[in-house]
Amino acid sequence: TTSSEQGHQNLEAMKAGMFLRKVKSRTWKRQRHYKLQEDCKTIAYKSSWAINSYSTFSISDVEAVRAGHQSEALLSVADEFPADRCFTLVFRGRRGNLDLVAESTKEAQAWIQGIGALMENMENMDESTKLDQWISDWFSKADLNKDGRINFKEAKKLLKMMNVDMNEEHASSLFKMADKSKSETLEDQEFVEFYKMLTERAEVLDLFQDYSSDGQSLSQCDLEEFLREEQLEGEGSYEHALQLIDRYEPSDTARMNHMMSVDGFLMYLTSPEGSIFNPERQDLFQDMSQPLAHYYISSSHNTYLMEDQLKGPSSVEAYIQALKRGCRCVEVDCWNGSNGEPVVYHGHTLTSKILLKDVITTIANYAFKASEYPLIVSIENHCSIEQQEVMARYFRDILGDMLLTNTADSSELPSPERKILLKGKKFENESENPTGEVSDEDEAAEMNKDSPKLQQNLCKELSDLIFCKSVHFHSFEHSRTSAKPNEMSSFSESKARKYSKEAGSDFVLHNTRQLTRVYPSGMRTDSSNYCPVDMWNMGCQIVALNFQTAGMEMDLNDGLFTQNGCSGYILKPEILCKRERLFNPEKRDDYHPLLFYVISGQQLPKVKQKAWFIVDPLVRVEIFGVPLDQAKQETKHIDNNGFNPLWNETLQFTIHTPELALVRFVVEDYDKASRNDFIGQYTIPFTSIQPGYRHVHLLSKDGTSIHPSSIYVHIKITEQ
Repeated sequence: TTSSEQGHQNLEAMKAGMFLRKVKSRTWKRQRHYKLQEDCKTIAYKSSWAINSYSTFSISDVEAVRAGHQSEALLSVADEFPADRCFTLVFRGRRGNLDLVAESTKEAQAWIQGIGALMENMENMDESTKLDQWISDWFSKADLNKDGRINFKEAKKLLKMMNVDMNEEHASSLFKMADKSKSETLEDQEFVEFYKMLTERAEVLDLFQDYSSDGQSLSQCDLEEFLREEQLEGEGSYEHALQLIDRYEPSDTARMNHMMSVDGFLMYLTSPEGSIFNPERQDLFQDMSQPLAHYYISSSHNTYLMEDQLKGPSSVEAYIQALKRGCRCVEVDCWNGSNGEPVVYHGHTLTSKILLKDVITTIANYAFKASEYPLIVSIENHCSIEQQEVMARYFRDILGDMLLTNTADSSELPSPERKILLKGKKFENESENPTGEVSDEDEAAEMNKDSPKLQQNLCKELSDLIFCKSVHFHSFEHSRTSAKPNEMSSFSESKARKYSKEAGSDFVLHNTRQLTRVYPSGMRTDSSNYCPVDMWNMGCQIVALNFQTAGMEMDLNDGLFTQNGCSGYILKPEILCKRERLFNPEKRDDYHPLLFYVISGQQLPKVKQKAWFIVDPLVRVEIFGVPLDQAKQETKHIDNNGFNPLWNETLQFTIHTPELALVRFVVEDYDKASRNDFIGQYTIPFTSIQPGYRHVHLLSKDGTSIHPSSIYVHIKITEQ
């Protein structure tokens, strides 16, 4: 059969639905009925015993399909179910994987190829199709009897679910206009039109009319003027105006005449080019040839843990998730395991154990999927000499050429290149017998302060593979006179804070030459995080966070590392790399007033998935950076409108050290009785902000897109 025929057969088989076995572990394997809905965008599933209550997930939530035994759960049942019947769906964000086993190879193939093809269709959609898609997704949720139409009452209910609160008469007259077939019901496409009429944006129309010569459209010259005056684009605005018309104008006639309608203008404003993030900083734009100590490096703490630090599961999935998010420093805690096999877990706790060889294999497979730049593997080694020999063999055999072992005494750490660097304890030179001194970096030792420090011997094979040598930190003076470039120390967050208070400028100077790793305090057994900005201000490169824990700290990490091609490496500002002039954040005279005119919000998601709650949103803008710049301000809240709240408020800040500032936009649902609920956020380095009229595309708590939710702002940065 031809591939298009095959594709059609796959979809038909998925629409007919079939029983697949959902696997959670060796002992938990249950039949579920899965079927693709008519819209070809949603998959519904239910337990065999549930009569009609299907749950659903959208194809757009799926990030990847892995065929075969590519997850711990499926590996655990490999002897029972052959690989060609098994597959794994990986979701965006922190949602767990779905491991499935089909009855036959043919059925497994239908799902693997079918979902793959549907994902590809989703990827290739342009913005306007995506919006229509989003609206029809909601439509099919509301169309309970599946006859492809909804009446006014159902439409009202649906709009409430979409967080739209509207004036009844207004909505009713628009409903009649959209009901072209005069059937008192709307079909899918009619509903899309109805929704668009209802959501016409007056604030965008006003701006459009300010620049339109005829009030109907923007000529290429009108648009050029807008780009120069408001978006501060300067040179090349005339050519850029034409590119924008070609790219975003939906009407062929307008496009041919080099004109832009209000629809095209809105398309541009909500596109990536109209977003707050400067596209020139999206891809790799920094000099990548400097020594490693000159970069911030995206770093994870106890990478193997999925949840808390005391009793939760360890998993190779945690490494996959961190590496896919652009993390470039992962941690491996090695302990003696049974049958001579070293294991990875959080020592002296009840966290589960995984095999070191599985961890190294996973690292080898995913090390360079998201970034071409070095991956540092931080080893905490608690193994006997025998098991250390096994460790060395695995690192050598599994990582092969990827491993950077040439530790010829260079006067500088290498600049970033596609290699894996191991960090851990290492002999000074060949003859020496290492002392049993446990460097501070040994968190297990720090947590058990009372246990005697054991003499630990190191095996030569492992020592030879280590590139970054962990050393005990004595003093800044000692490091300045005797530290080698490949030596690095680790500090707990409290130690790092103490040094930044007592000897800030020495710490900054130390970090121009040496790598410093900071890790969360041992008290954070719930895997909470500390604020990384205080450590970045000191020039610390490896600021390790618990990647599995969503929240402000990971938002800041994601915000810093979304620039420069998501490579996990960001060049530190010059003030933190210069060895002569000491950086003192309090002493600068130049400063930048920053104005955010927060105009409106669009299609904010529900907080509580209850149909009767409409949110009361407010926007808070938070500045993180040097102590002088830290600030936050918020708008007032708008009652009952998650759909198109208008704030029209100005928030004003003064930034003294822009190269260290991050700006975080948070939207919350106001609650006078208890804490406000989180709706969405977006974090961006100050230096990546585009001025002018911009959309801020909100992300969920997990850092995934919640398209089409956004806030619309006008940004002015003036230099004093």
